Amino acid sequence: MICFIQMAMTFDGLAQIQNTAVPFLLIAPNARASGLGETGVAVADDANAMFWNPAGLGFQNGQEVSLNHTNWLPKFNQPDLYYEYGAYRIQVEDIGTIGASFTFLNLGEFQHTLSTGPDVVGTFRSWEMAFALGYGAMVTDNLAFGINAKYIHSNLSNIGAGREQGQGVANAIAADIGLLYRPNRLVIPFTDVDFGNRISFGMNFSNIGPHVFYVDENQKDPLPANLRLGFAFDFVKEEFNRLTWLVDVSKLMVNRQPYADGGAADPLYKAIFTTWDKPIGEIIRDFTFATGFEYWYSNLVALRFGYYYEDPSIGNRNFITYGAGLRYDMYGFDFSYISSAPGSTEQHPLEGTLRFSLIVGWDKVTGNTPDNSDAPVDDSSN
Repeated sequence: MICFIQMAMTFDGLAQIQNTAVPFLLIAPNARASGLGETGVAVADDANAMFWNPAGLGFQNGQEVSLNHTNWLPKFNQPDLYYEYGAYRIQVEDIGTIGASFTFLNLGEFQHTLSTGPDVVGTFRSWEMAFALGYGAMVTDNLAFGINAKYIHSNLSNIGAGREQGQGVANAIAADIGLLYRPNRLVIPFTDVDFGNRISFGMNFSNIGPHVFYVDENQKDPLPANLRLGFAFDFVKEEFNRLTWLVDVSKLMVNRQPYADGGAADPLYKAIFTTWDKPIGEIIRDFTFATGFEYWYSNLVALRFGYYYEDPSIGNRNFITYGAGLRYDMYGFDFSYISSAPGSTEQHPLEGTLRFSLIVGWDKVTGNTPDNSDAPVDDSSN
């Protein structure tokens, strides 16, 4: 029962689901990043940095709220299958920027049957949530550090299944750590080309925590600890036009023995090493690749395009994304759409997924890949 619910939960592919618990923590929350092929670790310039890279909070000032909604797996045509994400951040003078986020995935209503027959004896609802507090601050003029602490609750079933007497309910705690580097000056060796204020690099290690179990500790699974690296580069950066290229690569830091050998998963402190202990070809296949392009006109209107690829052996997510955005005064609106990649032999389960996001900023809404002009100003030298 629980495995079936988990498949409905994310559809990240059988290999991914077997590897971790609570994979809903990996769902891209906001429309802007989704329209860019689910990239964002090197941008992280709004309240959604709580998900993509908490270090991005360090470059932000003022206050901002982001609200995001997704009808999850629309091909199932289930109105009670949806995903919500909200985030808030505020800069505190001389301290840094503090953020908070709330994630909720509603999985709908399921029928309860007995192992002795197909008769329905009741119903139950499944849902999952996570609440996080974050902090980001500048380490140098160009480098920021961020951290999140989160509480996770998974309520797949409040009744046992078969001989299992426990409930399908789990609780966990986890942390995220991130770095974001935006150099003011970056000269290519042996040339006069300066990429300063045009390029940024990001790293986020998310969902760091102990294993999770639903029924008993002997059936525990690891959290989806995920290492994400990326960059963003402004091909065009003019007064009225900006074109940015983004690339993210990510890898689950999970190592599990074959199920024929018991299927035990290494604890995280060990998995961050053992997950690399395999042939180079398998290591490369473990990475997911995402890229996207974003064009802004006058910081008012945005068009987005992206591509996401995952090897068939770890889930086979392979799709293209489209998106658009509007900014006016303190308000911002984004939407995105997912489509199966051209040439794909089968329709992707996320085909037709629409995401909608609303951003409200007390100071201003960051509309594009930021430069250091948005970083908090240090007046100590004046």
